[in-house]
Amino acid sequence: MKKRKHKTASGIEIQALYGPEALLGFDPATELGRPGEFPYTRGVYTSMYRGKLWTMRQYAGFGTAKETNERFKLLLEAGQTGLSCAFDLPTQMGYDSDSPLAMGEVGRVGVAIDSLLDMRDLMNEIPMDVVSTSMTINATAAVLLLLYQIVAEEKGYDSTKLSGTVQNDILKEYVARGTYIYPPRQSMRLATDIFEYCQRHMPAWNTISISGYHIREAGSTAVQEIAFTIANAIEYVKAAVETGMDVDDFAPRISFFWNAHSNLFEEVAKYRAARRIWARVMSEQFHAKNSKSMLMRFHAQTAGSTLTAQQPEVNIVRVALQGLSAILGGTQSLHTNSFDEALGLPTNRSAKLALRTQQVLGYESGITDTADPLAGSYFVESLTNEVEQRTLEYLEVIEKMGGAVQAIENGFMQQAIERSAYEYAREIDAQEQIVVGVNAFLDGESDTFEVFPINEQVELGQRERTQKLREQRNNQEVEVKLTKLREVAIDGGNLLYPMKDALTAYATLGEVSDVLREVFGTFSPRR
Repeated sequence: MKKRKHKTASGIEIQALYGPEALLGFDPATELGRPGEFPYTRGVYTSMYRGKLWTMRQYAGFGTAKETNERFKLLLEAGQTGLSCAFDLPTQMGYDSDSPLAMGEVGRVGVAIDSLLDMRDLMNEIPMDVVSTSMTINATAAVLLLLYQIVAEEKGYDSTKLSGTVQNDILKEYVARGTYIYPPRQSMRLATDIFEYCQRHMPAWNTISISGYHIREAGSTAVQEIAFTIANAIEYVKAAVETGMDVDDFAPRISFFWNAHSNLFEEVAKYRAARRIWARVMSEQFHAKNSKSMLMRFHAQTAGSTLTAQQPEVNIVRVALQGLSAILGGTQSLHTNSFDEALGLPTNRSAKLALRTQQVLGYESGITDTADPLAGSYFVESLTNEVEQRTLEYLEVIEKMGGAVQAIENGFMQQAIERSAYEYAREIDAQEQIVVGVNAFLDGESDTFEVFPINEQVELGQRERTQKLREQRNNQEVEVKLTKLREVAIDGGNLLYPMKDALTAYATLGEVSDVLREVFGTFSPRR
């Protein structure tokens, strides 16, 4: 085993000891403040977890809407305090389950949602007026948001009081994840239409969750994660302001989504630096007046890319450490991964254990007894300053390029992430980075674990259900509604209004997406 280098994942060299000299020229009053005070380095709320713990929001979604609804109920009964829904790839890409392009993917990495019928099943017996729901969906975010609203209204709930989040962060799809449909600028129109629509009809809803999580999963460093994500966030705010919206009308409902990795102190520094940068961006660049516009409220999820198929029970330790980093960093909600996710979808047992990990951290560790447990650490503050400086350097480069959309179209972010991913893989191969059970501390034993079963009948059943819907609905009415959507897409106007009318008439997700494909075209990355 090679001698370990003392540096963070972002390449920041770590000194043997930190003292007051590490913070020479640093003004705590200006750079830190108190929790709940500008620039929010120490947290967005005054008391943080002393009054209320973060929302424990375990990610779930597989197979049919009915199956996922059962998992939702199991987690709520186990003490989960919010829902987080994963959708299958066809749903994310705007294809119905009976599309030839959906074959082999229906219900595999999330739940299949084709129409209003599926959303009804998904939220069956869920108290939508009490439970907040996060939906990890981007290109088809408007469709899923509207289906959720329609079902809530059918149940008699007031849309203005619905709480939750729709990810709606399409820019990072071009950077790191790939579930885009339309070209970037047309996709931005959909994103800002959601801002405007929710301001009027769903004011308690988080209209976007700007995601560094997937950027980090693609191989970025911690610094790149927050730099590229904040660059994308700036682009969304610019786009909304350009439509005529006042920044304080939509910015309070912007949220973020970060990846919690295992380098505990760099992760804490990352969250602190990100909050400080965002507060100043909103205050100085966009002249926000409402303090809520400056708050970086965020959800965190432990790092799926760090989970190993080798010695998978070791993942329980990794997840606990990563969850701790997010809590010490001040997250507003948290998902802790299940230890078996490198093998397949989480089983009921492993999902419950992941939730119990959060509960132990929240109720037994003592870290929630004070608003900022790491206050006064020379190491943490020095590292925060270094992360901030390196992030600002990236932001300056991106601004000179013309902003995030231009940087994405140039391939700048993608290439930077690829280089970082390559360097990390090289370090593992050279044993400069140790991954327990992978390149060190190997175990010759081969344990057998229960793996979540794949039901081959799910796809067939979902295809038949969607085809039956088309036979039974009023197809003439659906065509009229889709024609109106096409007109608004061409002529201008907020797309969510004709979209909602079409979905209420039982137009499918794929049919709505196809109309926009016709008008907007599709995006293919440069080669």
